[in-house]
Amino acid sequence: MIEVIAAVAGASISVAAMGAMGFTRRNDEARDAVIRLTSAVEHIATQLEILHNDIRDERKETFGRLSGVEQRVSKLEGKDIKWEGQERRN
Repeated sequence: MIEVIAAVAGASISVAAMGAMGFTRRNDEARDAVIRLTSAVEHIATQLEILHNDIRDERKETFGRLSGVEQRVSKLEGKDIKWEGQERRN
């Protein structure tokens, strides 16, 4: 009878230890997943910031060039220039 009680107690302790180890392992896996996801989100945020800065710089350059072209066109429109072939049209 004592052997049966000892076997049941041993089995109970083993099951409890395995359950605790399983819980700890799942907890570790969940923590690792959260760390990986956090790292990925930080990387994406960094890449988006770089992209945003690139787009902003490109827009500055584009609108600067567009402004220069617009100023040159307005100067040309203000002058009375006879273009080639304009005499034929008049």
